[in-house]
Amino acid sequence: MKVKPSQSLFVDVRGLRYHVRTWGDPAAPKLMLLHGWMDVSASFQFLVDALHKDWYVLAPDWRGFGLSAWDPSGYWFADYLADLDFLLRELSPEAPVNVAGHSMGGNALGLYAGARPDRVKRIALLEGFGLPRTTPEKAPKRFAQWMDELANPPSFKSYRSLEEVVDRLQKNNPKLTEARARFLAPHWAQETSSGQWELASDPRHKIVHAVLYRLEEAIACWKQITAPTLWVWGDGQWMKDWFKSGQDDSERELNERRAAIAHLQEERIVDSGHMLHFDTPERLAGILEEFFVQPT
Repeated sequence: MKVKPSQSLFVDVRGLRYHVRTWGDPAAPKLMLLHGWMDVSASFQFLVDALHKDWYVLAPDWRGFGLSAWDPSGYWFADYLADLDFLLRELSPEAPVNVAGHSMGGNALGLYAGARPDRVKRIALLEGFGLPRTTPEKAPKRFAQWMDELANPPSFKSYRSLEEVVDRLQKNNPKLTEARARFLAPHWAQETSSGQWELASDPRHKIVHAVLYRLEEAIACWKQITAPTLWVWGDGQWMKDWFKSGQDDSERELNERRAAIAHLQEERIVDSGHMLHFDTPERLAGILEEFFVQPT
């Protein structure tokens, strides 16, 4: 497996030390990649290896993930938008940037692109089409759950060896090859002083958000997106599970979200699951490059 070398850049973002993994020549066109929940920037390695054109790729570890600092006050979804805003000001102060976001990263990107339409050139949402719809009557139970989890914070399982981490990665995603799992394992987990391996993420990310997801607010943001937008999704199984609905209901959910974005293109990789950048990085790289090189 030929691996393009990456470098680490550290940036102060709103009082936290942020890690940004970079590939390529800083003089090349910029492409920012935003990872999903419980993922890390290094997971884009296979996608970057498959890119044919010259890019300066910038992939931050979100706060509390990978090599970025943990936030002792906990995590709120709006922080991802503010962090992205600070990163773009620091890394591309003069010009808008092409950005792709996977899953949680795509959800943050879609909201950000509506709030700051002048800061993005083109955007790609990779299996990041918003969260399941909620209703107000769920609020009391959600607040109670949030307070319970604050009182009894979650933790992660420890692994006795790196081999166990590799095995866990492949159980999480059967499409992930052993070679790719072995590359990811020491980025996804870190060895402790006791010789155990633990996830390179703050377990407080598992605490439920106190505030319900309001689809109407997300749609209002998506309607303000002016950048050409690409949706890329896989076999659709994750989406049906995520929306907790059947095929017809999932399609209605998607159509409502599609209709909110003015300049929308769509691609599907049917032989991929949710982790597009793991399962079919070559196909995904081709789709993204074709999209991002188009004139805006």
